[in-house]
Amino acid sequence: MKKNYLLLVFAFAILAVSCENDDNSDLVKFAVPTIKSLAQIRADVSVSAARQTQSDGKIYVTEDYLFYIAQESGVHVFNNTNPASPVNIAFINLEGVHDISVKGNYLYADNFVDLLVFDISNIQNIILVRTIENSIAFSPIYPQEAEFYDYTVNPTGDEIIIGFDIQMRNRPEGEFITFSNDALASFESSSGGNIGTGGSYARFQINGNALYTIDTYKLNVFNIANPVNAFFDKEVYMTQWFGGGVFETLFIQKEILFVGSTTGMYTVDAQDEFNPFFVSGFSHATACDPVVVYGNTAYITVRGGTTCGAIEDQINVIDVTDIGNPSLLSTYFLDEPYGLGIKNGVLYVGCGDNGLKVFNANNSANLTLENTYPINVKDIIPLDSHLIVVGNNQIIQYNYGPNFTLTPISEINL
Repeated sequence: MKKNYLLLVFAFAILAVSCENDDNSDLVKFAVPTIKSLAQIRADVSVSAARQTQSDGKIYVTEDYLFYIAQESGVHVFNNTNPASPVNIAFINLEGVHDISVKGNYLYADNFVDLLVFDISNIQNIILVRTIENSIAFSPIYPQEAEFYDYTVNPTGDEIIIGFDIQMRNRPEGEFITFSNDALASFESSSGGNIGTGGSYARFQINGNALYTIDTYKLNVFNIANPVNAFFDKEVYMTQWFGGGVFETLFIQKEILFVGSTTGMYTVDAQDEFNPFFVSGFSHATACDPVVVYGNTAYITVRGGTTCGAIEDQINVIDVTDIGNPSLLSTYFLDEPYGLGIKNGVLYVGCGDNGLKVFNANNSANLTLENTYPINVKDIIPLDSHLIVVGNNQIIQYNYGPNFTLTPISEINL
C-alpha cells in the first residue's frame, strides 16, 4: 500500500513539473487509463439491428451463421446459409468482447470480466439468459508507443480500466523520470448440440459440457450442461506452465487441448472434461504464435518483431503423435505469418499485407508454397465446404479449386 501511495505522489509531481514547463517543443506520449464502471458495462449489453463496424476482429462459424467478433465493440451476426450471399442480420453490443463460442442454441461471450450466455434459438430475437460475473481476468493492452503512464487516473469502487488514450504532454524532468519508469515496470509486470468453429486465434473452446477460456497464465473451466444456469467451475493453474510465456490461443482436437503461448505450444489432456491436466510442451523463442492441428501434426505460425519477440518469422511443423513428447518436423521461413488453417493436406496461412499463402502440406517435413493471393489476411477457417478468411474489416469466402487454387464466392466489407 505504501508503494502505491508513493507512486501516486511521484505521479502528481510529474504532472506538476510538466505544467510548469511551457516549452511545447519536447512533448511526449502519456498513456491515460480509460475508466468505466462494471454496472455501466453490464447495463450497455443489448441486441440491435445489423450495423457496420470499423473494429478489427475475428470470425466464428456455425452451420448456418457467421459471427464477426469486433474487438471491444460487439458481435455481428450474418446468415450464411448461402455463402455466396451472406446477410447481416443482427448486432450484439458487447463493449468488452474478445471471443465467443457456440453450442446448439446458445452463444457464450466474454464481456471484459464477465461470461455471458445468449439464447440464439430465434436469431431474430437473441436474448441474454445468464451473466457469470467476475469470472474472467481482463487486462487492457498497454500501448507500446507510450513513453509515460498517468498514475493519477485510477479506478474506484466497481470501476475497471478498459483501455488507454494517448495524450501529448510535456516531458517530465530529472528524478521523476526514474520514478515514472519504475512505476511503469511495476504496472506491466502485473498485467450437446452442434459446436461452431473458431479461427486459429480462438481463446474459447467447448468440450462436451465444459467451456474452456484462457487468461494470461491459466485455463478457466465453466460448466455449461444447463446453459441458463451455467457456472464457473474452476481455474487451472499448472506449475509446469509458470515461466512458459503468456497464453494466446486455444485449439481442441478430440479431447486434447493445444495452447499457443508466446514461448511455445502446450498439450493438455481433457478427457475428463472438468479436470484437464498438463501433458507436455514444445518451446521456441518469444514470439506470437497461434496453433492448429490436423491428425498427428501441429502447425504453429511464429511471428517475431515488435511486441512479439525477436525470433525470425516462420512456420513450425510439430509431430504430436505422442502428445507427451512433441517433436519438430520442419521449419519454413516466411514474412509476417498470423493465423492459419489446415484442411485435406493443404495449409492456408494469413500473412497480413503479404497475402494469403497456400501450401502443399501432404509431406509435413517439406511444406511447398503453391499459391499466393494478394489480400490482407489475419485469420482463416477452412470448412469442409469452403474457406473463410478475415483481414482488415473484410471477410472473404472461397471455393476450393484444383491445384491448390481458390475462387472467391463472396466478400463482406465491415
